[in-house]
Amino acid sequence: MVTRVRVAREIARRWVAEVGSGLPGFGGAFLTGSVLWSPADAVLATSSDVDVMVVLDVAEPPIKPGKLRYGGVLLEISYMSGERLASAEDVLGDYHLAGSFHLPGVLADPSGRLTALHEVVAREFADRRRVLRRCGAAMDVVRRGIAGMDEATPPVDQVMSWLFGTGVTTHVLLVAGLRNPTVRRRYEAVRELLDVHGMLDRHERLLELLGCGALGAARVAGHLDVLERVFDAAKDVRAASYPFSSDISQAARPLSIDGSRELIARGLHREAVFWLVATYARCLKKLSLAGAPTGPYEEGFRALLADLGAETFADRRQRGQRVLDALPDLWHTAETLAPA
Repeated sequence: MVTRVRVAREIARRWVAEVGSGLPGFGGAFLTGSVLWSPADAVLATSSDVDVMVVLDVAEPPIKPGKLRYGGVLLEISYMSGERLASAEDVLGDYHLAGSFHLPGVLADPSGRLTALHEVVAREFADRRRVLRRCGAAMDVVRRGIAGMDEATPPVDQVMSWLFGTGVTTHVLLVAGLRNPTVRRRYEAVRELLDVHGMLDRHERLLELLGCGALGAARVAGHLDVLERVFDAAKDVRAASYPFSSDISQAARPLSIDGSRELIARGLHREAVFWLVATYARCLKKLSLAGAPTGPYEEGFRALLADLGAETFADRRQRGQRVLDALPDLWHTAETLAPA
């Protein structure tokens, strides 16, 4: 059955009214992610979920529920403290929050503060000074991710620091181009942006920094086949303390497995690599936290990392340094893409 984006938004609104509004400290809710940025008449892809952020006026929000089926669509429910919405200035400087509030996506607003924030952010969102401030914040995320690699931590944690530090290079440019800083499909999205501006050479550079610039489709598809097996082993184990547990579940399979296969089929196999690595790492992390064996699946992970030149800590440190060395050129591209 085909579901339109406008229908998916209303289903999210219904969940908030029927379930979310009953949470302790409920202070409102708003849409984030691709469903917010998509036209209302667009078809919701089977490999997409609906991101809902619930504002809780508590010091420490609980672990997010994550992905759940409701009304025929897959929702991704996250929590945030209302303290992060203290001022429009704070929101305008946060590249994820600014992207969420510049469009009309408020689902519930008992105090009126979310609507007030939206009105200010919508007006100031495309101001060049604001845009470059958000690009700078994304650059800081890159630096923190690369610097956060610690040889004393498990390899999976090292990989995630390197991977997400590297992957946020795409967000720097997406934010500059007033595009959605999407998570799973970030490399596809930045390719579309750079293609419009005749800058596909910059996209190749981003893929090279990730280590997948020269990877062929067959090799990526082979890694996905291996990932599919570990995903199916991890999806049914319980790891309640893991905030990304629901990303490795039957409900999430159409996104992580089918969505990656779709990218490969469209010739975007290199753009699929980022989420392959992230998903593989999360599968291993979930299995480990659940006390399940990871040994049978570690060889496939090492093979994937080896293809990216990131198999050892020394490899990852070297690749991270290449990212840091590329930041001046990345910033120049961001300045070129940003509104005049």
